[in-house]
Amino acid sequence: MFDLIKRLTDSFGVSGNEEGIREAIINEIKNDIQVINVDALGNLFAIKRGKGKKIMVAAHMDEIGVMATYIDENGFIRFSNVGGVSQFVSVGQKVRFKNGTIGAVFYEDKLEDMKSLKLSKMYIDIGAKDKKEAEKSVRIGDVACFVGDAVRQGNMVISKAIDDRSGCAVLIKAIKDLPETDNEIYFVFTVQEELGLRGAKTAAYQLNPDFAIALDVTATGDTPEANLMEVKCGNGPAIKIKDRSVICHPEVKKLLEESANRINVPYQFEVLEFGGSDPGAIHISGGGIPTGAISIPCRYLHSPVEAASLQDIENAAKLLVEAIK
Repeated sequence: MFDLIKRLTDSFGVSGNEEGIREAIINEIKNDIQVINVDALGNLFAIKRGKGKKIMVAAHMDEIGVMATYIDENGFIRFSNVGGVSQFVSVGQKVRFKNGTIGAVFYEDKLEDMKSLKLSKMYIDIGAKDKKEAEKSVRIGDVACFVGDAVRQGNMVISKAIDDRSGCAVLIKAIKDLPETDNEIYFVFTVQEELGLRGAKTAAYQLNPDFAIALDVTATGDTPEANLMEVKCGNGPAIKIKDRSVICHPEVKKLLEESANRINVPYQFEVLEFGGSDPGAIHISGGGIPTGAISIPCRYLHSPVEAASLQDIENAAKLLVEAIK
């Protein structure tokens, strides 16, 4: 599982620019699935045909990043966020543009109080001597992801873009491990989740499935002085009850709980008091779609050092296969 996650997190896929990660996923599944399609927005559909229940299984493949908005005469690049980028987490980090150009993120020297730090007071240094040289590598509108190579430490994986390449890894593993079933299953790798669940909305509208299950990460309550929360890394995948975008359908929640009990997979319940994820868009598409979610506990969300348990990810894949087979 670690090697798969490393290949996925190494791939470039800032929201709205998912071509690289989409191609990486296609290479992983092309020999294991009947049909592969890409829609107009960029969602990737891997389809297992059948005559039973029509099931949508989703994980978003995009990651947060930054976009170049202005290049000054000295070659320093001003930028805006693409998704939920923290100015404090970004300081001193490296970013990589789609063409491979690496830059250092820092803030204006005149800043007197770090509490007043804003992205508008920060810049990217790509080592250019002036604007003309910088423009040879970066143009206005170019996007960059954060640099954070995947490493394994004990049973934990630490990397950028665990949100949600870990969920994509679960879908890939499920595609490979799924036994014969009459159900018609649409594995959907969605785009632009970090910008407002956009890909999931269009995908669910197209498919109108009998029910849906989404895979994503969730916050934890197991770090020093963390906000009180039941979810902990290493205690199993979490079955979502609610976040700010969705209250999960009780029958899908029941299905996931019963599936976990059947195969003795440890699990937790997730009540997330902030944020939203793809189920928030899926469940209100069309005339409404019963939707649930399996969440992977993850520390340090939206940073280059997101950390998750490899065992939790493996168990999430087992749980998903049991629920949809």
